[in-house]
Amino acid sequence: MIGKKYAPVCGVYCGDCHFLGEQCEGCGYVEGRPFWTTEIPSGVCPLHACCREQKELEHCGLCEEFPCKGFLELKDPNMSDEEFQQSLEARQKALRRRTEIGTKRWLLEVSSG
Repeated sequence: MIGKKYAPVCGVYCGDCHFLGEQCEGCGYVEGRPFWTTEIPSGVCPLHACCREQKELEHCGLCEEFPCKGFLELKDPNMSDEEFQQSLEARQKALRRRTEIGTKRWLLEVSSG
């Protein structure tokens, strides 16, 4: 079974990420510090910092403020506006499902395609 380390706070499934293995081991393995965080002052994903470090939650879907301004505005600059909207919708749906069934079952669902 795929471990929880492939289930970051933001709703992405690391097993589907094209950076996995090349530039990243999985967000959980790098504790919110994937390769792209070297480009931001804090050096850590702001969603990870908020969720895990400040609020001590497993993922954003468990937060009473979900989806918050930070979640809705953190955009990969390489994405078009359309791609970003699709990503936001997919991640919100994933986090609602993960909240409903738990991370272990969610990982089984997403890893089996």
